Amino acid sequence: MYTILFPSDYFNRNKIDTELEQEYIAAKNAGFDVMLFDYSSWFESKKLVLNQNVDCDLVLYRGWMMKPKLYCEFEKQLKNVGYHLVVECNAYKRLHEFVYVYPIIRDDTAPMMKFPLHTRMDVKFLQDTFGRFMVKDYVKSVKGSDFPVYFDSTITQSEFDGWMEKFYQYRGNLLTGGICIKKYLNLKKYDGHTNEYRVFYYFNEPMILMKNSNQSDACCKPPVALINKYKMLDSPFFTLDFAQLEGDSWIIIESGDGQVSGITDSSQIELFYKILKEKN
Repeated sequence: MYTILFPSDYFNRNKIDTELEQEYIAAKNAGFDVMLFDYSSWFESKKLVLNQNVDCDLVLYRGWMMKPKLYCEFEKQLKNVGYHLVVECNAYKRLHEFVYVYPIIRDDTAPMMKFPLHTRMDVKFLQDTFGRFMVKDYVKSVKGSDFPVYFDSTITQSEFDGWMEKFYQYRGNLLTGGICIKKYLNLKKYDGHTNEYRVFYYFNEPMILMKNSNQSDACCKPPVALINKYKMLDSPFFTLDFAQLEGDSWIIIESGDGQVSGITDSSQIELFYKILKEKN
């Protein structure tokens, strides 16, 4: 049995972060002990402050993403006060940063190249290699902005350089690892929604499958064989995101650490913690 560790509200270390309140309540309802750490103290000063102590020394984190270096410091400071994370820092890094998963799943994901940060990439080379391509860092793309979803043969070198400057600005302090250039593939849509699913894996077994793009419940699901194919990735708690292509085949589009991957279907929050408790 372990304790679930959540970040607190920014202004009150004894209150759960509002955006995680449903999960906090669901974890308690499932029978888990829960604990909070001071959000502002940690994310601003890298100082771990817990709101209480519990008898169990094993901890599963549920909360916001951390860069791997910060997560390792998180693990270190927890150990200093007698707690051990279920997911140690090397496992976190392997699944949080897509480049470490890519060599294993490359047969079932979009072709990709990686580059160091602030490398001036030859757009003609990228166009010749991928046709259309998208830009991400090792963890995330830029969403909810004017940054293009993909680039194609119409983009010039100077235009692309300008967009990359914006990419660095938009990612800001969240910028992680390096740059990933991925071939852009057309996903199948149903009534305007892509057909994407997230699978949480717990100790190398699929734990729960959930919709990831507000698609209809009637949409087909990823093949069980594909879900099971990569269940042995080297972490006790991770996620893979699957998407259906226009030609009806399926690919993996993302990987993630299970502690910082969102529950993409809010109707399954209670079920998520119920299953987690049963497997604990």
